[in-house]
Amino acid sequence: MQEKTISVIGSTGSIGTQALDVARMMGFRIAALAAGKNIDLLEKQVREFRPEIAAVADERAAAELKLRIKDLPCKVLGGNDGICEAASAPSADIVLDSIVGIAGLAPALAAIRAKKTLALANKESLVSAGEIVMREAEENGVRILPVDSEHSAVFQCLQGSANPKREIKKIILTASGGPFFGRTYEELQNVTPVEALHHPNWAMGAKITIDSATLMNKGLELVEACWLFSLPPEKIEIVVHRQSIIHSAVEFQDGAVIAQLGVPDMRIPIQYALTYPQRFMSPAKALDLFEVSRLTFEKPDLKTFKCLDVMIKAAERGGLCTAAASAANEEAVSLFLSGKIRFTDIGDLVESAAFMPLPREMTLDNVYEVDKAARAHVHEELKQLKIALRN
Repeated sequence: MQEKTISVIGSTGSIGTQALDVARMMGFRIAALAAGKNIDLLEKQVREFRPEIAAVADERAAAELKLRIKDLPCKVLGGNDGICEAASAPSADIVLDSIVGIAGLAPALAAIRAKKTLALANKESLVSAGEIVMREAEENGVRILPVDSEHSAVFQCLQGSANPKREIKKIILTASGGPFFGRTYEELQNVTPVEALHHPNWAMGAKITIDSATLMNKGLELVEACWLFSLPPEKIEIVVHRQSIIHSAVEFQDGAVIAQLGVPDMRIPIQYALTYPQRFMSPAKALDLFEVSRLTFEKPDLKTFKCLDVMIKAAERGGLCTAAASAANEEAVSLFLSGKIRFTDIGDLVESAAFMPLPREMTLDNVYEVDKAARAHVHEELKQLKIALRN
């Protein structure tokens, strides 16, 4: 395989560290590493992989990192501009964007504008500004390779399709159902962050784990799939598959259904994105179907898991609806993790923000304005909620 050079944006998070596992095994060179504020781990990564650039979103943490690694020939950058410079490092062939939330949008666009192949693990880039991201990718001749296990699965299933737009009947996105599958709305009202962070199949960061528990993650993935595969929401079906062995499937016009199976290990889709179109030995465990024994499929409960229902409706409405819902969710998840709201309040807050009055025009300025307004809306709703509880 031709030697590749990678930039990992979000290198200290769950996806970033697993991407570096793959890079270590494959012998990839690292052009740039970028993180939020975890400079203890970032320093270790810099010393191992010797990137040209290390960027930290937190300016103070960046200054400290610069002092720590002054013995190395590594350029240290701080703030969002620094993250974007890391995402457009000249020597990189591929940029993996795994920053969580709207913060991943700017580096995704920076990579695209630098004409780098983008391995995308940041859902919010497409959920908030899919029209902009896909347009700029087309204008710059940039390929976007999906890293999420579900979208990677769909991408892999389409490799034998001569004309996906014409041949796809529907995409089947699988969902684990999270830790609370089968519970009623009433049973979910008093669940704790500790309970919600206990995912049955995947080891992930806090935000995405809560999103999985609310099924918001599947709503975000539905929107992401719409943009990646140029399909309307009605051509994407969500199926709860508790074993997380089938990562997604595609039904074609002739009735054939092709699925991608594997153990729940993110290193498989990460490696496929970084080595595409080739395949190599993976550090992941091999799938043993005898050990799995059975695969089950059920419909999601849209009444109990309101976030998914809201995201489906927001996707159908289009425009900046999904941007507002995503921003509100980020804020609500943060409030839940800090013990300020109940688990079931997340869906209510997302719904309230998703359908507030929004600008019609899809511009980058409007995306960020809607993001800011949706977060403010959540806090205003929180005030009203506290007043109602006191009365």
